[in-house]
Amino acid sequence: MNILIIGGGGREHTLAWKLKQSPKLNKLFVAPGNAGTDAIASNVPINVNDFEAIKSLVQKEGIDMVIVGPEDPLVNGIHDFFLQEASLKHISVIGPRKMAATLEGSKEYAKKFMMRHKIPTASYKSFTSDNFKEGLLFLESLKPPYVLKADGLAAGKGVLILHDLEEAKNELRDMLISAKFGAASSVVVIEEFLSGIELSCFVLTDGENYKILPMAKDYKRIGEGDTGLNTGGMGAISPVPFVSQEFLEKVHKRIIKPTIKGLHSDDLPYKGFIFIGLIKVGEDPFVIEYNVRLGDPETEVVIPRIKNDLVELFNAVANGKLNSIELEIDERTATTVMLVSGGYPQAYKKGIEIRGIDQVDESIVFHAGTQLKDQKILTNGGRVIAITSFGRDFREGLRKSYQNIDKIHFDNMYYRKDLGFDL
Repeated sequence: MNILIIGGGGREHTLAWKLKQSPKLNKLFVAPGNAGTDAIASNVPINVNDFEAIKSLVQKEGIDMVIVGPEDPLVNGIHDFFLQEASLKHISVIGPRKMAATLEGSKEYAKKFMMRHKIPTASYKSFTSDNFKEGLLFLESLKPPYVLKADGLAAGKGVLILHDLEEAKNELRDMLISAKFGAASSVVVIEEFLSGIELSCFVLTDGENYKILPMAKDYKRIGEGDTGLNTGGMGAISPVPFVSQEFLEKVHKRIIKPTIKGLHSDDLPYKGFIFIGLIKVGEDPFVIEYNVRLGDPETEVVIPRIKNDLVELFNAVANGKLNSIELEIDERTATTVMLVSGGYPQAYKKGIEIRGIDQVDESIVFHAGTQLKDQKILTNGGRVIAITSFGRDFREGLRKSYQNIDKIHFDNMYYRKDLGFDL
């Protein structure tokens, strides 16, 4: 099979690394890819939302399957684009159609979906500039901390958790009146704060059947002890030590089953990954959010634990035969630590040479924000490289990752040294 992965981050490099192990793979393309995918696939410099250029590539290279990594092209309807083009509709697309992708594209839409299908989540209300003053009154009725979410995609920066009422009111004004996040915050969801520990649940579905993939715990804040600004993710661990069989059964019964059933009853065809952001409150699971693709950096610990041939797995999704596959999971713990550019998640420099990757031993290097230039690997993003390691438990996995990080160098490199502190 000839396969195209759309995207250029750590998630896409991990998928490429895993697909490359399949004897069923012929040629692998990544658009646009990074320095890591360049070593194992053909990178093509195409923007993930340039559907016409993607169409040309698919036709030219005889692509049989397209795997969509990031949320943007899914929310913009790439799957529908393929179905509507006579020359493309026979090609398998792994990723939901546009309407189903609205589960990530709109926080309000996702909340209504959860309420409709009785899926446990925080209570909420939505506001626009037209009823901004009602939003202020609603904030006054809540106890701190206050949770404000831009309705649309805001590159992971649209969720604010604030402890001060006046600050929350000012942020609501900035989001609705001053368009702080552009069109993404033309609607703002204000919800009650749930106190607990967060984790990520992943489901792969063909629209009828589904498989529950390993759960993961990621670390979003830039600072140690989970302090400072939110990031795209500073590292992850799988499996999650505090997830008991009893808790897993609650997640399955109360959240996964009604989600799949809800997609079906709402006529939302879905072939691909569902990321369910969970919070464990006491012993009960609640949904924080849906994503319509794999999370990053969770992919870097979830995918390496799957023993199955990934091409086979995706073929089963495309053909509606996921029930014929028995999922095989590595029992060991996988951990990943993200190396980021100094200054991230705010301003940072790109184009800095990275040294020492070839010295890494007993860990897997997944590239996130890198580029190849004049045979040198350079930084090309905020989150640069993820170092994934296996261990008997998360402590051993992290120890290996940290030992290998000592071999890698680039100016102003930063990473969190406290992953797993809360486990």
